[in-house]
Amino acid sequence: MLGCGVIGHQFAEAMQKIGGRFYGVGNRTHEKAVKFAEQYGIGKVYDKPENIFKDPDVDIVYISTPHNTHSRYICQALAAGKHVLCEKSITLNCHELDESVKLALQKHCVLAEAQTIYHMPIFRELNKHIAKGEFGPLRLMTMNFGDYDPYDMKNRFFNRSLAGGAMLDIGVYALSFVRWFMSSCPREIASQVLYAPTGVDEQASILLKNEENEMATVMLSMHAKQPQRAMISFDKAYIEFMGYPRGDKAVITWTDDGHKEEIVAGETENALCYEIEDMERTISGGKNYMHLDYTVDVMSIMTKIRHDWGMKYPEEE
Repeated sequence: MLGCGVIGHQFAEAMQKIGGRFYGVGNRTHEKAVKFAEQYGIGKVYDKPENIFKDPDVDIVYISTPHNTHSRYICQALAAGKHVLCEKSITLNCHELDESVKLALQKHCVLAEAQTIYHMPIFRELNKHIAKGEFGPLRLMTMNFGDYDPYDMKNRFFNRSLAGGAMLDIGVYALSFVRWFMSSCPREIASQVLYAPTGVDEQASILLKNEENEMATVMLSMHAKQPQRAMISFDKAYIEFMGYPRGDKAVITWTDDGHKEEIVAGETENALCYEIEDMERTISGGKNYMHLDYTVDVMSIMTKIRHDWGMKYPEEE
């Protein structure tokens, strides 16, 4: 593990839940890594993050550092022959991600974004119904994700030097959901943005359409609370989710008579367990469960939108 923030603690707890634990941990602040290791029974603490990549006993590196450090650490880990699971947003832009993907292919390593949506059983279960044509063609998706974060401009959410902003922090969830259900990556993209005083995107509205004429709307905010609500509209039914990044329940409303049906699969509290298990299964051989292709598509969308806005982070200037 590299990085000991909030999601790092959740990940360590998930590891314990499935009967495992991290082999080692590193962090930019060494003392924080020591405390983290004591809390979760981790036997090895690295003096420097880079020492993780030199350790021959490390197979997989899980990265949960700030967004703008991901690309550097990913490439260092891959160059050392380590598989990588990196928190979202996996990189700042599609150019960084392309470099990482090429390196992963060269080194025959698995590279993946820690995106819960791709691993929740409910979404795989719904795909089975969609594949059978039970709901008819997909027409439209509407997505909401809004947090209320106080205007603390030192907080990473609003900090331009830490790649803050709504797109990379919460937009990646909504767009990953859209990509999971759309037949192909949307190519027609329009958007609006409202900036925070620090220059990062505080609020955004996004319109998407792919070549199959499937459409989606996405509303994001870092300073206006919204439910994490998703609705997918097909010819024969529409499907609603609440808390979709780690959702375990879907409500289907049928168009012809309005009757409702509930589908439950998996458990919200095990979201990170599913991620870990899928990563290990992929590395063990056979099927790839990590959906890097979707990650690449989502990153291309986010990069285009920020390009349209003219919004860059210091590393991109």
